[in-house]
Amino acid sequence: MPAPIYPGDGAYPQSYYAATAHAAPHRPPLQGPVDTEVCVVGAGYSGLSTALHLAEKGHRVVLIEGAQVGWGASGRNGGQIVNGLNASLAKIGARYGDATQAFVAGLVLEGGDIIRERVARYDIQCDIKPGNVFAAITAPHLRDLEAMQTLWRRYGMENLELLDRQAMRGHIGSDRYIGGMIDHRGGHMHPLNLALGEAAAFEGQGGVIHEHSPVLSVDTEATRPVVRTAQGSVTCDKLVLCGNAYLGGVSPQLSRRVMPVSSQMMATAPLTEAQAQAVLPSDACVEDMRYILDYFRLSADKRLIFGGGVGYGGGDPRDIEGMLRRNMAEVFPELAQIKVDHVWSGQFALSFSRVPQMGRLGRNVYFAQGYSGHGITGSHMFGRILAEAVHGDTARFDTFAAIPWYPFPGGRLCRVPYTMIGAWWYALRDRLGV
Repeated sequence: MPAPIYPGDGAYPQSYYAATAHAAPHRPPLQGPVDTEVCVVGAGYSGLSTALHLAEKGHRVVLIEGAQVGWGASGRNGGQIVNGLNASLAKIGARYGDATQAFVAGLVLEGGDIIRERVARYDIQCDIKPGNVFAAITAPHLRDLEAMQTLWRRYGMENLELLDRQAMRGHIGSDRYIGGMIDHRGGHMHPLNLALGEAAAFEGQGGVIHEHSPVLSVDTEATRPVVRTAQGSVTCDKLVLCGNAYLGGVSPQLSRRVMPVSSQMMATAPLTEAQAQAVLPSDACVEDMRYILDYFRLSADKRLIFGGGVGYGGGDPRDIEGMLRRNMAEVFPELAQIKVDHVWSGQFALSFSRVPQMGRLGRNVYFAQGYSGHGITGSHMFGRILAEAVHGDTARFDTFAAIPWYPFPGGRLCRVPYTMIGAWWYALRDRLGV
């Protein structure tokens, strides 16, 4: 039996998002045996996207969540709608060839479009705003952004605009950056309220959600897969596993493919209008181009939400606020002493190639995982592709499932030290500007 990964009663951990979440209905745990057409495990973005697409197509869907909707990364992330995968189109082309590069290029804007469509169609109140800025600290960062814009334009994507130092001041009130690029089809929002809105939309389409129902085991080889919890079971025609970093020991063959990595965030006290205008005048969200990056944005109530740092294997620094304050002061020295109201962390699933993984276990079990820190758009897009496959159209699913995945060198014992050494090397390159 896998060890529980939901501490306490599975309530939301303390965060700015949990403190400002919309009210949600009581969703009782799974009780007794249930028979359905499709069962989805995990009520984060991947599971919600899959379930909602299927419900809209008329399928009977039961969604099982170990804690609460959006409890994991989907309710704790930076809230940034960043188009593309963690692995760049250039790296995908170099590693897998031109055909795979062209296929992925046709997908990279889809996740953000799905989010905006959902928000508009279901009137989801999640403070969605436009604009995502990539900030360059070194000349190599600028060259990478120029190459990215050129490559994306080759595939007909004209949403990226390069920014010189002066133009960057129109987006970020800081002298730290020498230039950058804005994605006009990026943006940001309140991630937990987006998840809660998608859950309500799914239920409005006839879907059923059972919270506080950690999965103990799954039978992936049966013709009709079976999901078992402490108090019930679901037998289904098709099963979709969307646990990502929080799947635990339910599926060892999936868990060993990825590594949990923590990222840390904090939210300041509300800024004055003058302070907000000074630090982020265009109200776009920002991430810098370093390997271990800073990312930040303004919330709807003018707090600066600032994130960064990593904990390979899922651990956290001893002093999250102290670490983030130091990082924030390098960007905005005038905010060095500002009050911080919320500090939190969460885990994402890192794949060795930084490319998400999609595939089957057995004949009727589907999965997607390993977004590697770019899960907001990727999970929404993958949810649509998973739903297409369950519905009977496997063209895009089969193409992505055929992309090879690579294990971490040395297996689970060595994946953390190996990745830490790699991160140290790339961080050194960032510091040296090479």
